Amino acid sequence: MNTVQTGLIGRKAAAPQVTSPEATLPDAAPRIAAAWEILATVEDPEIPALSIVDLGLIRFVRLNPGGHIEVGLSPTYVGCPATEVIRRSVRDALQESAVGEFEVANVLSPAWSSDWITPDGRRKLHAFGIVPPDRGVSNMRDVLRASRPVACPRCNSVDTETLSEFGSTPCKALHRCRACLEPFEYFKCI
Repeated sequence: MNTVQTGLIGRKAAAPQVTSPEATLPDAAPRIAAAWEILATVEDPEIPALSIVDLGLIRFVRLNPGGHIEVGLSPTYVGCPATEVIRRSVRDALQESAVGEFEVANVLSPAWSSDWITPDGRRKLHAFGIVPPDRGVSNMRDVLRASRPVACPRCNSVDTETLSEFGSTPCKALHRCRACLEPFEYFKCI
């Protein structure tokens, strides 16, 4: 088992990608499907209500030319303190499964985007009390949400205020609802 550094890889992880000649082997599709199922059970260490698949951190699962399963993993941002914990959780989950030999590849380009959070992931974030990002952004002003209020996930009021641009993690901001007086986090558009 090796960790591989890679460059530009596709943007969507919604469906397993099968791109190698070995993928036509009789056991390739079941191994890839099994890997996706296992990865869907790996929780994000900072938001345990979501899996890493829900967050769009898994860029691809495919069979490489050597016959190993290759998993592309993107951090939410370079330097995210949870990245090594997630990588270890991926390795542990795959080692305990029947997918066979595998490699975990770092996918840094294109950079992860909050647009990659699945619809189910957005629903789970909201149910967990974290406002999901509504769209991708192209500049820092939009990341900081200076122009638009965030609706409270508990009472849906937009009479809210930003308490801190950073919540329990750098990818979230801390807000408070003026209507129900409850604090809540907003997952930033990145």
